[in-house]
Amino acid sequence: MLFRELLEAVEVCAAGGDPAVSVKGIAYDSRQVKPGFLFVAIKGFKADGHEYINEAIKKGATAVVMQRETDPPPGTAWALTPDTRHALALLAALFYGHPSSKMKMIGITGTNGKTTTANLVAAVLDAAGLKTGLIGTIHNRIGERILPVKHTTPESLDLQRLLDEMADEGVNACVMEVSSHALALHRVAGCEFDVAVFTNFTQDHLDFHENMEEYLETKLRLFKNLALPGAKKEEKYAVVNIDDTRAAEVIKTTGVPVYTYGLKSQADVRAVDIELNARGVNFTTLGRWGRCPLNLKITGLFNVYNTLAAFTVVAALGIPIETIRNALEATGGVAGRFELVDLGQDFAVIVDYAHTPDGLENILKTAERITTGRLITVFGCGGDRDRTKRPLMGEIAAKYSDFAVITSDNPRTEDPLKIIDEIEKGLKPAVNERCYAVEPDRRKAIRVAVRTARPGDVVIIAGKGHEDYQIIGTEKFPFDDRLEAAKALEELNGM
Repeated sequence: MLFRELLEAVEVCAAGGDPAVSVKGIAYDSRQVKPGFLFVAIKGFKADGHEYINEAIKKGATAVVMQRETDPPPGTAWALTPDTRHALALLAALFYGHPSSKMKMIGITGTNGKTTTANLVAAVLDAAGLKTGLIGTIHNRIGERILPVKHTTPESLDLQRLLDEMADEGVNACVMEVSSHALALHRVAGCEFDVAVFTNFTQDHLDFHENMEEYLETKLRLFKNLALPGAKKEEKYAVVNIDDTRAAEVIKTTGVPVYTYGLKSQADVRAVDIELNARGVNFTTLGRWGRCPLNLKITGLFNVYNTLAAFTVVAALGIPIETIRNALEATGGVAGRFELVDLGQDFAVIVDYAHTPDGLENILKTAERITTGRLITVFGCGGDRDRTKRPLMGEIAAKYSDFAVITSDNPRTEDPLKIIDEIEKGLKPAVNERCYAVEPDRRKAIRVAVRTARPGDVVIIAGKGHEDYQIIGTEKFPFDDRLEAAKALEELNGM
């Protein structure tokens, strides 16, 4: 493709060099540049791509797109644009032939529930005979082929490349978790979605967003964009959790039909007769698509909401209700989402990804309903992330737990003891010191909780879920809550 053809996708403030040079590929990392590539200089959080333009040209880049004026070597084609992150997304979409237009695109956003909802939707699409793509926190998938994950939503160039791969392999529908970071950083610009899902809105990422209003406004972009003209002719729609306090704002924002779900009577799909236990939940859906009893292998009221979201998405796509029911009932839990670690012990050990105040409260409420003994919680908060949620999570742990062990999550470059101190500010006023312990070493903290547990108790290990690493300083170390819990149980049983 010619450089000038690519530039048709973006706003160009100035340009120079030969616009007729051929572009064989695109890179935003100078280390990935090959001869004939276009290099897009992005100002990142740690490095500025503009400082690597000369390096990219030495490696064979024939064209450069930048957002601040610099002097590329003579003979290099270049263009100046207001925002190279946004430009990268549009350039990549055009370069790969707009792959999102070749499949059904379902985008799921919200503070919590994205991963489980996405996996449930994908399971139903698979059962309906569609070849499905999945882009999310745990892994990416093309049909049955599993691919590794770096971000919840990949960088725009990587995303368009992945979608192109899906299109080449005959994927009919792609289900994607769309994070607020992805929306703010234009990673999904150039993607044409058919369906947008709003799971909920609670506090998170205030280390990145200025405030809650800016955080919500970022998420609303997914819904605003549904009404924009595109290549697809089929009707687009939004699926919204009507019980969320910000649902009305989401509904008002989008200019396409909206289907709602929740526990309220005015929802298009609602759940009644809910029965929770440690290993699953039973309920019946009522509403626009009739009555459907469900007996699921996942538990928690939050998973009732996630299932309702998935049910609404696929029912609106026209998938038969019996197919939906069979697929949802056959689907097991998602890795690290209220996942049981069971070695035959007489108390429950559950690992969950909950790392926000709302997420932690949801799992502790569920655990409270299924325990006949005490509720023991192991949790921490991530370093270099939203500090305001730390005392809130301490307060929530104190409210629901009979005993809590405060530990490290991913401390990153912060002092773990200072993070714990901020958590304690929310926990201390609500409990006496015998009701909690501090153990910065997460491995030891899990063992403290397991050794403390008695028959009928429930131990919740929250914060990391499916993650198989811990970030200390700037390094990643192997660490999996599920494996550590299993080892602690083996030690307890003398195995």
